[in-house]
Amino acid sequence: MILVGGKGTRLKEITKDTAKPAVSFGAKYKLIDFTLSNLSNSNIDVVGLVTQYEPFELMSYIGRGRSWDLDVLDGGVFFLTPFAKNGSVLWQKGTVDAVRHYADFVREYQASYLLILSGDQIYKMDYQDMLRHHLQHNAMVTIAATPVDPAEAHRFGIMETDSESLVKGFEEKPEHPKSNLASMGIYIFNTDVLEKLLRSSDTAETIDFGADVIPRSLASGDRVAAYRFEGYWRDLGTVESLYSANMDLLDDPDFLGLNQSKDLPVYSKSLNLPPHVVLETGNVQNSVIADGCIIGGTVRHSTVGYRTIIRPGAEIKDCVIFPGVMIRENVRLEKVVVNKNLVIPKGYRLISDHVVVLDSTNLESLGEKHE
Repeated sequence: MILVGGKGTRLKEITKDTAKPAVSFGAKYKLIDFTLSNLSNSNIDVVGLVTQYEPFELMSYIGRGRSWDLDVLDGGVFFLTPFAKNGSVLWQKGTVDAVRHYADFVREYQASYLLILSGDQIYKMDYQDMLRHHLQHNAMVTIAATPVDPAEAHRFGIMETDSESLVKGFEEKPEHPKSNLASMGIYIFNTDVLEKLLRSSDTAETIDFGADVIPRSLASGDRVAAYRFEGYWRDLGTVESLYSANMDLLDDPDFLGLNQSKDLPVYSKSLNLPPHVVLETGNVQNSVIADGCIIGGTVRHSTVGYRTIIRPGAEIKDCVIFPGVMIRENVRLEKVVVNKNLVIPKGYRLISDHVVVLDSTNLESLGEKHE
């Protein structure tokens, strides 16, 4: 089950009308591509996407999951949306609450194990390796974990483990972290164990896995294992993390092996657009340009989403340009995330020393025009 229902307020204007997993990344992809590709590469083909906030774009993009080879006869991708029951609409109050609403979906497929995922993370993982770790340790719950910068540890669920990789302590976003081993928000539960935890909990209080269910599981004596993941991983819940991951892609030519068709390839939906075009006046350096773009200006160290037009005289540096943007003549942008479908007028300038999101709501207040 992929939890994609959050509003994503920390991404500011980017998610004002877009679910987080549908946010653009690296010019070509959407965030959900990475999770769906991991599932396909792990031969897991029964997928429930728990949606709530602005689901249309995401549902339209994924469809039945054909682009990720998930459109199988006895399984596939299912969108699990809020529904009415006994006269009331069941809105999800948190990650646990979302899973609780769709327990019947899990029972229908008689699943012995339930894999809980997020739809807004960038990484490659074979979940079968995590399941093998779960079985080898005779675990009831397994948490994917990765080392983080100690200065950032307070932002995560932090674990203490023993020599057998069993979790002996867990704190959600502690003020003074006891380690730097962070939960990735990826869990495997024995289905009967999760059902027991949900039955024994106070529905009104048990909302999130990290804050509620994992501590409850440890307190009840369940065997909780940590599956240590050493590869690249980013939780793109903030503007800064989204921007940094795009810059990582530009700075590493082997970033996640995206230029290879082997070793857990990342799939994306083909939009059947023409190749991008760089005009005689255009200049592109150390950048990624998606299909359907026309580049007449200068682009340096930036990602440019599909169907974007950059007019002659424009200069773009250290930027993340989302799809469908029109950048007119003599525009100058530096360290800016440009939201989708924005039209930036001729002569507009915004040179920032920190990452900012440019949107129709703040276009006039953030930058200035030079004729």
